[in-house]
Amino acid sequence: MSPLASLLRLRVNQRRRQLLSLSAVAIALSLLGLMLSWLSPSIGAPLRAGLDFTGGTQIQIERSCQGACKPLTTAALQRRLAELELPAEPGEQPPRLGSSAVQLLDEGRQVVLRLPTLTAEQSQAVIEALDPALGGTEPGGLGIDTIGPSLGAQLLRASVVSLLVSFIGIAAYISLRYDRLFAVLALVCLAHDVLITCGVFAWLGLLAGVEVNSLFAVALLTLAGYSVNDTVVVFDRIREKRKELQGSSLAEQADAAVAATLTRSLFTSFTTLLPLLGLILLGGSTLFWFAVALSIGVVVGAWSSIAVAPTLLPVLAKR
Repeated sequence: MSPLASLLRLRVNQRRRQLLSLSAVAIALSLLGLMLSWLSPSIGAPLRAGLDFTGGTQIQIERSCQGACKPLTTAALQRRLAELELPAEPGEQPPRLGSSAVQLLDEGRQVVLRLPTLTAEQSQAVIEALDPALGGTEPGGLGIDTIGPSLGAQLLRASVVSLLVSFIGIAAYISLRYDRLFAVLALVCLAHDVLITCGVFAWLGLLAGVEVNSLFAVALLTLAGYSVNDTVVVFDRIREKRKELQGSSLAEQADAAVAATLTRSLFTSFTTLLPLLGLILLGGSTLFWFAVALSIGVVVGAWSSIAVAPTLLPVLAKR
């Protein structure tokens, strides 16, 4: 047994109720966040979908400020957008901007606008209309991204299908490699990890306006692989202990397996978090929330492989 495991004397099944209660609380809070997000008029979905999934035009403007930028509120910008009359394409009605989302970043130095799908001419009209309120913009600090609604729907559908296919593939592999009980446990841990990660981002969407995009879907797929890899290591050790400790109960065998893999699980999670921490600090805004999602998934995945799968195994085996 490793020094760390000997020090902690882990007997996870003796603390089954406490450990599973922590996971139950985290799942309940996640479900609450997802439900509140769905009921929110400004979101209307379990997660605040980004431009990749909803389609539309996003305009990011960097203000030209000497020193501190003059005070600016999102409400003032939203009023200007609601009053703006955009040029219309022949035979079409101009888009209305009254429900557009406005964010102020970097102490008001950057403004991000989430708008309906606009043409290049309409986007330029929006920028010119807001220029007086912004106090001037940096020439190289302008970014405009447009994704059509059909492409956004396709990306969302492809992300959901990819996640479901990964679940099915994982269940099939573990059923062949081990047995159906282990496959059920692997899927339970996987659902536990994905649900809590999504729950955190639901709360971030409600409280801080954080949106999920295609990179978040990639993070969930990566998390699925990481979570199952961590759980399979514990399953392998449990299978070994069942041969070594045939006279012991399944709970004792699972405890011995957790103690034997604890150091490996903690060190693997820690070394995985190091580059993710680098991405969070130095990766820029594009990769920031991607790295945050992966970091949450790594921590939750390590927890589920140590505290959820080994404690549920004796309970489900009895039934």
